[in-house]
Amino acid sequence: MDALAALADARLVPVVVLDDAGDAGPLAEALVTGGLPVAEVTFRTAAAPDAIRQIAERGDVLVGAGTVLTPAQVDQAVAAGASYVVSPGLSRAVVERCQEHGVVALPGAVTATEIQAALELGLSTVKFFPAGTSGGAAAISALAAPFGDVRFVPTGGIGASNVREYLDVPAVVAVGGSWMVPKDRIRAGDFAGITRLTADAVALTRPAP
Repeated sequence: MDALAALADARLVPVVVLDDAGDAGPLAEALVTGGLPVAEVTFRTAAAPDAIRQIAERGDVLVGAGTVLTPAQVDQAVAAGASYVVSPGLSRAVVERCQEHGVVALPGAVTATEIQAALELGLSTVKFFPAGTSGGAAAISALAAPFGDVRFVPTGGIGASNVREYLDVPAVVAVGGSWMVPKDRIRAGDFAGITRLTADAVALTRPAP
């Protein structure tokens, strides 16, 4: 199963910020135990490459790199074992470096112009970020009309209270969020709490009976 298919199967992408790579192992275990073996580790901290490496070495978590802004960061992410690369915006240089490495690129795109630019780079799935301030699920539905073959991974401003709004949009592959992996719980070492939050998040992805 390739990375996009695995993300579509999971339906949720935990967006993780780690200050200490030593937390990567316990966090990955919490996600797996909670039923969500997926992580997007953001390059917002220096711990990201080591954290990605530790998670990738487990072999049971689909791990990607987030907040990737440069081709050099793509190189770091792939060397560490990232299976997919997420960017807040659309950078031709970043996408092309991902393509050179053979890893999935998920650049941010929230306008018709940005989506067309992504299509011209050979992409059919984009990150919709920041979703909450860019029109939300309604905007994705509107964009999906002219771009029928494009799929979206909305992230930003999404939590337990509104995740179903996004998941119910047919063009949405998966939803990114950090509510199941809050930084304060990670810093406190409350991985049991993260397991519970993750299990609750997974339950939200299931259709209502």
